[in-house]
Amino acid sequence: MTAENENNLLQMSSIEQNQLGKVEIAPEVIEVIAGIAASEVDGIAQMRGNFASGVAERLGKKNHGKGIKVELADEGIVLDVYCTVKFGTAIPEVAQKLQDNIRQTLMNMTALEADEVNIHVVGIQFDSAKTEEEDKEQN
Repeated sequence: MTAENENNLLQMSSIEQNQLGKVEIAPEVIEVIAGIAASEVDGIAQMRGNFASGVAERLGKKNHGKGIKVELADEGIVLDVYCTVKFGTAIPEVAQKLQDNIRQTLMNMTALEADEVNIHVVGIQFDSAKTEEEDKEQN
């Protein structure tokens, strides 16, 4: 393992060191955990990704870390979550549930406490199938 890779790993300071050695978690693992936790929240339509992740998903590869940015700062773990919410949902409530679920899932799976979970709502998804049906019913 290179020195660069070792610097990118997060040591689990909340778990005491034992005779067997230390446990390190890569930031990518935290991204995946947060991404799965985000997908469990009602009101979240999708996570924002980039062009490469969109192409990979079309080819059948699911990217669970999509829309999550993990920063390992001196102060601790900072997560930025970029998501699209469903139209008609209360954004503050969905954002609060999202923060709570990510924080709790991260704590349960890794025993790590996230210092910040910042939610960035980057869009609203309208359910076009329902509006088309409603239009047909009105006519």
